Amino acid sequence: MTSSAILIPARYGSTRFPGKPLAPLHNIPMVRMVYEQCRKSGIDTYVLTDDMRIFNRFGPEVCWIEEEHIAPYKNGTERCAGAITKWDKLKKYDQFINVQGDMPDVSAYMIQSVYHQLKHYQVTTAFTDMPPCMQGDPNTVKMIRAGDQALWFARGITGYGDWHLGIYGYKRKALEMYPSLAVPEEETIEQLEQLRWLKNGCNIGCLSVQYNGVEINSPEDVETWHNKNSQ
Repeated sequence: MTSSAILIPARYGSTRFPGKPLAPLHNIPMVRMVYEQCRKSGIDTYVLTDDMRIFNRFGPEVCWIEEEHIAPYKNGTERCAGAITKWDKLKKYDQFINVQGDMPDVSAYMIQSVYHQLKHYQVTTAFTDMPPCMQGDPNTVKMIRAGDQALWFARGITGYGDWHLGIYGYKRKALEMYPSLAVPEEETIEQLEQLRWLKNGCNIGCLSVQYNGVEINSPEDVETWHNKNSQ
């Protein structure tokens, strides 16, 4: 029987928004809100962090903090890959759902959709329709696809593409392999971790979900979230 876990990478030292995981949303730290939303899926949920300020809010039963002596992880997928090999709590799981810690509006439905898509792909992710007003925003990741397979991801695409959402599913072997893959120039330029899979010849499945939430990429997005959720 396949066992699954949700992993929430929560990096405190964000370049664009330092301390982002603890940004208050209705007086609740954002990473706590994401965690509680994930738990509604019924799947075991864990937080992975680089900072004791986040670790102390969850404790050792559900939170893993990376070792100080190792080189910092380049992205959330690397942090997930490190955790599943180093933390005994995660060694019993066969597959994982990576939910970005800046998605306070993630739903159990979205998570379960990605979970079911893992039956068909080693790596999978979610997308939704992109409002025209977001098409020119470099913080919004656009995805090009053919059917249920992702072909490319980029920030600078304008005028077309689906809105890529920060939820990934991985089979254990695929996630364990990720750190050993060559890091392509495109990943560095776009700051998009999923391009490593594509440039190394790995297929990424994708599926459409309904989503009308706010991703928190900047302090201004916090205000946008509060305005939307005070109505």
